[in-house]
Amino acid sequence: MGKIVKVSGPLVVATGMEEANMADVVRVGEQRLIGEILNMTGDAASIQVYEETSGLGPGAEVVTTGAPLSVELGPGLIENIYDGIQRPLEVIREVSGSNSLPRGVEVPALDREKKWAFTPAVQPGTRVVGGDVLGTVQETESILHKIMLPPRMKGTIVSIQGGPFTVTETVAVLEQEDGSRVELPMMQKWPVRVGRPYKHKYPPVVPLQSGQRIVDTFFPVAKGGTAAIPGPFGSGKTVMQHALAKWSDVDLVVYIGCGERGNEMTDVLREFPELVDPRTGQSLMKRTVLIANTSDMPVAAREASIYTGITIAEYFRDMGYAVAVIADSTSRWAEALREMSGRLEEMPGEEGYPAYLSSRLAQFYERAGSVACLGSDEDRRGSLTAVGAVSPPGGDLSEPVSQATMRIVKVFWALDSSLAYRRHFPAINWLNSYSLYLDSLKPWYDEHLGKDFLQNREWAMAVLQEEASLNEIVQLVGKDSLSARDQITLETAKMIREDFLQQNSFVDIDSYSEYDRQARMLALIREYDGHCREAAERGGDLAQMFSIPAREKIGRAKSVPANQYMDNYANIMVEMDEEINAIAEKGEEAL
Repeated sequence: MGKIVKVSGPLVVATGMEEANMADVVRVGEQRLIGEILNMTGDAASIQVYEETSGLGPGAEVVTTGAPLSVELGPGLIENIYDGIQRPLEVIREVSGSNSLPRGVEVPALDREKKWAFTPAVQPGTRVVGGDVLGTVQETESILHKIMLPPRMKGTIVSIQGGPFTVTETVAVLEQEDGSRVELPMMQKWPVRVGRPYKHKYPPVVPLQSGQRIVDTFFPVAKGGTAAIPGPFGSGKTVMQHALAKWSDVDLVVYIGCGERGNEMTDVLREFPELVDPRTGQSLMKRTVLIANTSDMPVAAREASIYTGITIAEYFRDMGYAVAVIADSTSRWAEALREMSGRLEEMPGEEGYPAYLSSRLAQFYERAGSVACLGSDEDRRGSLTAVGAVSPPGGDLSEPVSQATMRIVKVFWALDSSLAYRRHFPAINWLNSYSLYLDSLKPWYDEHLGKDFLQNREWAMAVLQEEASLNEIVQLVGKDSLSARDQITLETAKMIREDFLQQNSFVDIDSYSEYDRQARMLALIREYDGHCREAAERGGDLAQMFSIPAREKIGRAKSVPANQYMDNYANIMVEMDEEINAIAEKGEEAL
């Protein structure tokens, strides 16, 4: 037990803490506020308090719990909404009767009263190692929760029983190698700043299908990969992350609202229960965990929220699920780091951020990956994909958080406010974005979509880049002075931009686009481009080619119902061929 000697906002300094350790969780003052020890100097400890410290003063008591900041892992995580240190906000509201978060409230993260139907997966006498599945609980319709032996344990199961249990009741007894016996409940704890172990990390080779054409076709992220969404205010970072959370083909989503506006988390809470998951037919909340640490909540807890979210994600990854962690935004998290670093009087780095900003960001993103899970089950593979938003002040991508993130992640979706203001969504700038996963994903694309898919993608990127250089000429001398080939390039680029890349999230058919449909749409546009170039060489009139009925049908191709698009696109291909050929024949006659 120690005594407070200094209070500086969320930072508290206490003496008499010889028995405490670095990273221990402590309880501060009469209200037992939650804090974490940041550094030790002799018997003095600097503590970041995760709650409002007004009213604290010198002389107040500080008691260490002797354990690091940890999360509770077990049935009951899904469909829940937590704050940055895993306190269930709905339960706290019921207990306190208030919409504001009272200080010093102590509520367990997992419901201690609710009983879950546990089904054993092993028999007494079975030898088990860390990560082995002991049994299962059907937590939601779409998630079968696997109860695993904690990673650092091994031994023989002495007894195990099925039936309804709470998360703290014993479901099995393990005899360890030294002869001691351990009672195993369904719940386990894990320190948030320590990555959960795995057997082996594999290179990511399967794309994460998001249903967003500019992501899936142009700048894909692999399952187990890392991506960043940088962009200025109002460019659609949160809209983009909501779309990823809604439509990504992962088993589970952990959405971390880190320092963002409260109304954005409210949108998630309102929308997700009503949205139907296209993979399962159930509500999206049935596969979602929300971490809400909004901008009006204590800044120190914002720093912890990122780790809380990714630890929960690793737990589900260890069950063999594909998990996506969506952090909105890492810039707000970095601002919390900067504030705590300043109060600790550490030497500031660039723009006042701490010198360890890059290493902390790397620690977060490096916890992503496609892994072989612990346990004697050889086939269990899980993946964790990390997607972080970056909110650079004024959209300046040269600032430290954006630069540090770009050095770590392999996919960079650069949002553009000028596209957003033109109502082009997703507002990802195709000239500034990149994906480094294309080579590793090529075998998957070739097998599932054919070799033409990546060739069409390369062709489309070349057309868009050529358009950017032609636009400078057009501004000087006008479009009509361009050659026929260049005019076709501009028309094709317009089709790629407006008919392919732009999506309407208010139209159900267009808000999610599957891979096969994307491949056929792009092939259709390339076919049109090729026909136009052939016809132009034969003397075909460009204005007539640009106004044929098939051209208009290509523009509406994205709104064709899902069960009709294959036949529809095949018909457009035939019509387009006939109409352009007729124009070319007229041109030949005129010559």
